[in-house]
Amino acid sequence: MRRKRNTLLAAVLAAATIVPLGLSASAAPAAPTATTTFSDDFDGPAGSPADGGKWQYETGDNVNNHELQWYTSGAANGALDGQGHLVITAKREGGHNCWYGPCEYTSARLNTAQRFTQAYGHFEARMQIPRGQGMWPAFWMLGDNIGDPNVGWPASGEIDIMENVGFEPNTVHGTIHGPGYSGSGGVGAGYSLPGGQAFADGFHTFAIDWSPNRITWSVDGNAYETRTPADINGNRWVFDHPFFIIMNLAVGGYWPGNPDGSTPFPGRLVVDYVHVTTGDSGPPPGGGGTITGLGGKCVDVAGANSANGTPVQLYDCNGTGAQQWSRPGDGTIRALGKCLDIAGANPANGTKVQLYDCNGTGAQQWSRPGDGTIRALGKCLDATNNSSANGNQLQIWDCAGSANQKWTVNS
Repeated sequence: MRRKRNTLLAAVLAAATIVPLGLSASAAPAAPTATTTFSDDFDGPAGSPADGGKWQYETGDNVNNHELQWYTSGAANGALDGQGHLVITAKREGGHNCWYGPCEYTSARLNTAQRFTQAYGHFEARMQIPRGQGMWPAFWMLGDNIGDPNVGWPASGEIDIMENVGFEPNTVHGTIHGPGYSGSGGVGAGYSLPGGQAFADGFHTFAIDWSPNRITWSVDGNAYETRTPADINGNRWVFDHPFFIIMNLAVGGYWPGNPDGSTPFPGRLVVDYVHVTTGDSGPPPGGGGTITGLGGKCVDVAGANSANGTPVQLYDCNGTGAQQWSRPGDGTIRALGKCLDIAGANPANGTKVQLYDCNGTGAQQWSRPGDGTIRALGKCLDATNNSSANGNQLQIWDCAGSANQKWTVNS
């Protein structure tokens, strides 16, 4: 969200619970597991409010964004539907006084402050957003120190996992805000559905994978953006402490503009679930750990995404599960439950390396002859173009004894 109000429950925030990144050994040989730290599937009777042990309702208006709605408490605008969803409803109705005079709309905004905070991990929600000019649904997080008068926003940090403005029906945005890069200067990117599809046409899953000095955004498992301290032009990275979760449906404001005659009311943000896990639970068994190469960089699964075909690349070592590789003794090298794989059946020079379901083929059989190389199909794992740049995708190439084919396996 842009230009947030900063009066958010300072006394409540001071008592927030910190849930740190967990590190527990996995029993599964294929990959480490993550620990679920927060889960709400919104089961319950129709018309009941969200679980008060997990969520609190904020009330009032938001002059900083020039939004037009009044956020109400209880189930008036945020209620379970009896079918496993939380429905946040924006209505055209009065009854309250907003910054601009008598309010024209109501809606709901819920957060987990005091109930749940966490630093790092996988944060995910499955939602169906509303359609219409002036609608502004969001799934986002704020640093738990926002209530500290010596910190406040934006020094507390803000991570927008998903925002949509109604005039962009097929695009959502992921953004970070901090000191020197807040409001309209936030650092982010958009993700658009193919073929002009609208996000309001169905449910979609919005997520981040957050680790020290790295945040990756995804939609439906497709990673589309990664941000690190290198992206904020020398400003301070403030994403190294616990954050809490927020969901809301705003109406109007500086960014989306106001509703017009085409905007359907009531508008509904339907939330199927919100789940949070820790990062992967540490080095897997079977000689697991990092694999480092050129420039001391780590072999890394791009975006911590375990989908088939995800590129395997070089990246700064950061301790995440995307850089923890196991060798279970069957010739495979594994991360995130899948195998290091040569793309396609063609072992030509320059064929890229990826993550893929383990299938026992020669494209997943890797050997270490003792000369620092890692080999499959008669060729060597190779850092493309002899580059150690972050994001440089790995490939296979004729073995040449060069530095970009030398790897250190750290058990």
